[in-house]
Amino acid sequence: MPLQPEQQVLSREFEFTGDAASIAPARDAILKFVHEHCTDEQQETDIFLALQEALANAILHGCQGDPSKHVHCTVEITPSSFSFVIRDPGLGFDTGNPADEAEDGTNLTEHGRGIYLMRSLMDEVSYRNNGSELRLKKMRAGVTAR
Repeated sequence: MPLQPEQQVLSREFEFTGDAASIAPARDAILKFVHEHCTDEQQETDIFLALQEALANAILHGCQGDPSKHVHCTVEITPSSFSFVIRDPGLGFDTGNPADEAEDGTNLTEHGRGIYLMRSLMDEVSYRNNGSELRLKKMRAGVTAR
């Protein structure tokens, strides 16, 4: 259901353990919250795929599959967009050095395809804290990113 005028911003925090078994339950819990406020099936699919990749990266790379570590995800839903902040305890990566790409954008390395996928599905993708914090934004159908 879309946000009502009195519900300008909805926000929810999620926390999950850093083991691979947490990826699907984490994604599903977050998507359940999104689904309650999204009426566009294509947007939900885009969010599903980007979120799957983001959580897998945070758990596999940031937490190195260690269940004693945690991934935090903040979801903010406004009348114009869906925003996600995913934080992991890892050291991050060199966000200024994109994966080797061919002229057509094809990734030529073993890693980095997920970043390309997220960028193709979301309207905004950015990193903070040396890459241990990922910010994703998906504009609602009919709304243009600023």
